[in-house]
Amino acid sequence: MDSLDAIYVDVDDFCLFFEPQWLKHLIASGEKQHIKLSRLASSEVMTILIAFHQSGYRDFKTYYTKFFCQYWRHYFPDLVSYTRMLKLLQATLPALCSYLKPRFDKPTGIVFIDSTSLKVCHNMRIPRHQVFAGEAKRGKGTMG
Repeated sequence: MDSLDAIYVDVDDFCLFFEPQWLKHLIASGEKQHIKLSRLASSEVMTILIAFHQSGYRDFKTYYTKFFCQYWRHYFPDLVSYTRMLKLLQATLPALCSYLKPRFDKPTGIVFIDSTSLKVCHNMRIPRHQVFAGEAKRGKGTMG
């Protein structure tokens, strides 16, 4: 649990700096905007999402409903429903991207290439295909 505490403290410190800057640079549409406040802070939502990616669960719904809400509810007493959490995730996406961008590792130079042959176009569409004009032929794929 220490790692969750460390993630939360780091994310919360970031949000305290980021959110005033973000709100200052938003362009107003001229309409009166209603900002619905949540019981969860954006730093809590971001912490839950980062913990999901470190958990090994394959989908967020199972992680949130079956694991997080059952075992870690005492750390986040104001948890919201799954559908509300999805809305909150959308709202915190700019902050999450800004938080994660400088924390990415440097590229190692190791890449993986999928060598599955893909058909360039269906044989019936060859005469009107614009992207591969002159290249598209019958039986021609991305592998040659």
